[in-house]
Parts: sequence; structure tokens; C-alpha cells
Amino acid sequence: MKDVITRFAPSPTGYLHIGGVRTALISWAYAKKHNGQFILRIEDTDKERSTPQAIEAIKDGIQWLELINDGPIYFQTQRIARYSDVIKKMLEDGHAYYCYSSKEELDQTREDNMKLGKKPKYDGKWRPENNKTLPDIPEDIKPVIRFKNPIQGSVTWVDLVKGKITINNEELDDFIIARSDGSPTYNFCVVIDDWDMKITHVIRGDDHINNTPRQINLLAALEAPIPHYAHLSMILGEDGQKLSKRHGAVSVMTYKDHGYLPEALKNYLARLGWSHGDDEIFDMSELCEWFDFKNVTSSSAQFSKEKLDWINNYYIKNKDTDELSALIKKILLKNKFDNLDDKKITDAINLFKERANNLNELAQNLAFFFKPPKASKELIKKYFNQNTLELLSLFFKDLEGHGLSEATIDEYIKSFVKLNEIKFPSIAMPLRIIIVGTDQSPSVGSIISILSIDESLRRYNEFLKQYD
Repeated sequence: MKDVITRFAPSPTGYLHIGGVRTALISWAYAKKHNGQFILRIEDTDKERSTPQAIEAIKDGIQWLELINDGPIYFQTQRIARYSDVIKKMLEDGHAYYCYSSKEELDQTREDNMKLGKKPKYDGKWRPENNKTLPDIPEDIKPVIRFKNPIQGSVTWVDLVKGKITINNEELDDFIIARSDGSPTYNFCVVIDDWDMKITHVIRGDDHINNTPRQINLLAALEAPIPHYAHLSMILGEDGQKLSKRHGAVSVMTYKDHGYLPEALKNYLARLGWSHGDDEIFDMSELCEWFDFKNVTSSSAQFSKEKLDWINNYYIKNKDTDELSALIKKILLKNKFDNLDDKKITDAINLFKERANNLNELAQNLAFFFKPPKASKELIKKYFNQNTLELLSLFFKDLEGHGLSEATIDEYIKSFVKLNEIKFPSIAMPLRIIIVGTDQSPSVGSIISILSIDESLRRYNEFLKQYD
């Protein structure tokens, strides 16, 4: 295979969502598999909708996910002169022409076609043909420039995901390549960019399939190489509907804010519509080695937050402890926690990471180690009475005389339960309410061991003040 060059070409008109990220990931992995290049191109010719904030959001998302592009980031607005030169040459060669149809005329043509059950396409009024007399040029209309699309025949390509696709040229119209203000359009810029950047594989969502025959015809008119095309199926919500904000179609950076690890999100998105046997967990080097379009499904993939959480939990559990501690400390500091002891963070993480689906949840679970909790009235009413207070008084009276290791504290709790002829929850639940603020937590012994006996006793004394 010749040198593979892929590209990710988002429009900066909104946030970078997970559908775009999956496209970028597959484009990146395919290029790396073949020791090729991955290009990042910002398609910012839509001046009204493109924003600097959206451009930065795209760059931030790509950087966070470490989908590093080869070479500079290309911006279409920096290539206007090149587009103008090509359009001028196309006009000279007869592959493009000026169209002076007014908006009202176009709207009427579209409406008439729809009434007749035809496609609402341009009627070719200003298309130059042999022995055709064109109308007089109106003085009050600034023309657009249209590509002279073939009228007969068809466009066929073998899509790497969808298989063989054929579109008849009669279904296509002479699409606009330059607006009345002279600015080039999306379908035109994409073709020139892919040509100039020697893109060999165009990987994108299947919502672009309708653009592909137009772009192939334009490339053919320019006598430019035609790349391979791979159209990835869209991602649906768990209810089978188009992905929306309620399903999780939010900015990729929102996933970072919600405590997802980049390696987990990439693993999940790679597996969304592609498979390598039964492998569920794999790193990016394995993705690059294994990826093949023959294992990409042509049907829509369904987004599952539960599956994403499961994968994220796996990566949290297996992440380097120091790296994980640094991430959790950053979250705690952001949430105004202070007096953060690194060892206590590490010990607390090891206690809670098995059950955490994301970093925020993990940070929240161990927050009580650094800020005393306040139990709800409902829990206090449920677990506390005079007998409970007497048991706690006995428990803390002798606790100070025992070692701080989890094993010695656990042994003390067991002996206390046996000595006082009570059931374990009779003392464990009140202890959790006082120390943790809830009735669900890992073992009380491990928590006291990390927190320290002095701090546990202090929280007990503070609780008594509140309880009174």
C-alpha cells in the first residue's frame, strides 16, 4: 500500500462531540497502522458560524485524547487564494459556470419539482451547452459559480465500510462551488484540500455519503486522484434514536470534566462499531495493530453509558497509583479541599477505586477523609438511641489503646462485638454515620486506619455535641 494519509476535518461551528472523536480516532489509528500521516484540518469557511472558541475546543479535545496530528494544523480560511485559482481555471476549462438565478427563482423551481415528485435540484437554467442560448445577464444579481456535473452515467465507489455504492448522475445537480460573495463552499474546499494534501483515505460519518459522488465527480474533472472512502455509521442512543444531549452527545471535554480517563473513552469509542474478536479492553498500540475496516459494522452503533462506565472503572482500577492520586488531588483542590495529605489520598484511593465509575465519583467517595461529613437526620434517627451512645462511649474509650493498622482495628471491633454480645452492624453502622456520614462504605477498620484514631475520636466528640 502506498503511503497512507488520513485527515480529521471538523467544522468549528460547535463542540467536538463523541461522533467526531470516533472519526478522528479511526482516522488516526488507520494512519498509524500503516506508518502514515494523520492530518488535522479545520474547515472554517462558514464565517458566520465558525468561532475561535470552537477551534480551541477542537484542539483541546484532540490534545486531551493524544490524537496527535502530523505536521501543522491546516485552516481553510488560510487557503482562499488557492481555491480562487482553481475556480478560475475551472471556469476557463468549462468545468464551472456563472449562475444568475435569483433566490426566488430557485425556491420556485424547488417547489415545482417537489409537487411533481422530483428531487428539488437546480434546473440548469444557466448551464452552458452546445446550441443553447443563455438568458440575458441580469444587472441586479451577483452570480454564484456552479460545478458542471456530468448529466449521464453514474458514480461508483467501493466504500470500505458500506461496500459498493452507485449514484446516478441524473440524481445530482450542478452544486455551487463559490457563493455570490466569492467565498468557496464546503464541498469544493474539501476536494481541493484532499487533493493538495494527498489524502489517500477519507474516513468520516455516513451523513456525508450524499457528498461523496459530487466530490468524486469534481476530482475527476480536475484529473486528481480519487481517495478511498470509508463512511462510519452514526452512533445512536440506547433507545435507538439519534444521539442527543440526553444520551451523552456533549462536548468531549465534558467527559473529561465528568471524570472519564482519555484512554477509557478511546477504548470505548474504538469498540463502538468495530471489533477484534471478543477483546473488550485494549490499548491504542493494539488498536493500531489490529484495526481493519472489514471488522467495522455497516449498521449503526449504540452508545451505552453503562458500558463506558465499566471500561472507565477498569482503567481507574489499573491506573498507576501516583498518576491516579495526582488526578484526584487536582479534583479535590478544585472543590476547595485543603490540608491534603498525599499518603492519605493514595491509601483512600486504594480503598475506593474498585467501585468508582469515574474520577469525580472516586474523589467524592473519599472526600470525607479531608472534610468531616454531616449525617442526615434520617440516618441518625435510624441508627442512634441511648444504647447506641453507650456502646460508642465504650468503643472509643478503649480504641486509643490499640494499634493503627487495619488488622489490629478490625480485631478490636470483632472482640468488642463478642464482648458486648451484639451483632456487628450494631456498632459498625453508627461508626460509619459518625466518621463517613453514610451507612455504606468499605470496612470501618480500614477507614479508621487511614483517617487515624485521633481524627475518628474528634469526629465522635463533635457528633456528640450535635446530637445533644
